[in-house]
Amino acid sequence: MLYDRDISSRLKKLNNDFPILVLTGSRQTGKTTLLKKLFPNHTYVSLDLPSAAEMAENDPLNFLGQFKKPVIIDEAQYAPKIFRHLKIEVDKNPNQSGQFILTGSQKFNLMKQVSDSLAGRCAWLELESLSLQELKQKYHTINNVDFLYKVLTRGQMPKLWFNEDISEKDYYRSYLATYLERDVRQIVNVTDLRDFERFIRLCALRNAHLLNMAELSRDVGVSLNTIKKWLSVLEASNQITLLEPYFKNTGKRVMKSPKIYFNEVGLTSFLLGIDAETISSSPFIGNLWESLLYSEFRKKQKNIDPAISIWFYIDNRQREVDLLVNEKSFLNFYEIKWTTNPKKNMYLDSVYSDMKKKNKLNVVLGKKYLLCRSEFPIKKAEVNTINIDHVLK
Repeated sequence: MLYDRDISSRLKKLNNDFPILVLTGSRQTGKTTLLKKLFPNHTYVSLDLPSAAEMAENDPLNFLGQFKKPVIIDEAQYAPKIFRHLKIEVDKNPNQSGQFILTGSQKFNLMKQVSDSLAGRCAWLELESLSLQELKQKYHTINNVDFLYKVLTRGQMPKLWFNEDISEKDYYRSYLATYLERDVRQIVNVTDLRDFERFIRLCALRNAHLLNMAELSRDVGVSLNTIKKWLSVLEASNQITLLEPYFKNTGKRVMKSPKIYFNEVGLTSFLLGIDAETISSSPFIGNLWESLLYSEFRKKQKNIDPAISIWFYIDNRQREVDLLVNEKSFLNFYEIKWTTNPKKNMYLDSVYSDMKKKNKLNVVLGKKYLLCRSEFPIKKAEVNTINIDHVLK
């Protein structure tokens, strides 16, 4: 089954509005499949082929002249010199939209070339793996513990849900090897990929936690500057997101470190050695659940509503709220729990109360939510207990 992707409407609209459309995302999130489905009349070329990348880099003018527009150029970051010639091409007919669509699995490298050569001529979107809303097209009951166990261990990569006979362990083992050999070596000169793989696994242990680079440096056995560079590699290849803290006029000194989240929960489980047989007793299940639900807010932001803003909150008294989400001009508070019947969280009330009293920016505070697996949402005093269906609305 080919899933209808939530981002499709935005892709079509922006392709009609700009000469160039750029779609990034990590490997195997379905970029090529989606673009071929939405734009069947476009010419398609992939620079993942070394021979094509070499020609595009060494003779970009003749390379582009081979193809009838409009053109989809896959993995465009492998030929940096092509971008200047793309600018020349689109400037011949600057008011003609939809001339080129570029994709890439290395966000920072691609966007650097775009910002240097194509500023003002393109729109940019990012595609992540399948959302729970997209999975509902085939699996109508998703707020079910067995199904959620499956999502937390199998992940949300389209290929794994298109063909459920594929072993997730074999898939992610191959994915990690390809990622290390292709993307990591392309972005940065890592002398020992075993050190980098150990670094990734140690990052997975810290998924949904505050990022402590000094601690990572000590545990991996490399310098702090190397850790900073390697974290940039994970961000550049769309493997992690660093969630920033909210600290606008709360009246309290808050922690400034971001939280680290892996974008793909299935890869996180693989790196932690968690599978369908061990997930129910894993001490990491709460962090995986938090990571999954944060990814749903993030996908809604990227695919449907870019006006959504997302933070977390933690202060020097260690009062923490998992997510602060600005939705429809309201700042809503979310505490995420794996349990089906969570207890009232004292920090949710106290942080909300403080922010309400010392709200100098006149932010419109929304509601407080305990987000859990409850089949039937209930209300406890002023805190709403909700399930994942709320996120999918």
